[in-house]
Amino acid sequence: MNMGQRLRELRLRRKISQEEVARHIGITRSAYSHYEINNRQPVYETLIKLAAFFDVSLDYIIGGTQSKAKAETAITQDNKEILSLFQDMNQEQRKRSINLINDLIRQEHRADGSV
Repeated sequence: MNMGQRLRELRLRRKISQEEVARHIGITRSAYSHYEINNRQPVYETLIKLAAFFDVSLDYIIGGTQSKAKAETAITQDNKEILSLFQDMNQEQRKRSINLINDLIRQEHRADGSV
């Protein structure tokens, strides 16, 4: 199975559109479509994003047999999305985001009486 077939199979298993995959990894639908039909090969950074999005290894994406990058570590889609957003932030935005998350957690604890 070639990479395009593998990408199509992974996408169809999730029952999502090419547009959804492309939007999530930050490329156009057209570019993603070319990957599935093997007209173009993704750059390394895009391969990493695809592997993370589909929760498979790079080896699996490019046609190998190993399906999970880290069998022991299950990373949820929410965690992946948060990490992706965090990586796009500058240092000040990261600090503010961490403070905001901590504030939200403290508020929740106060609301349920656990603090």
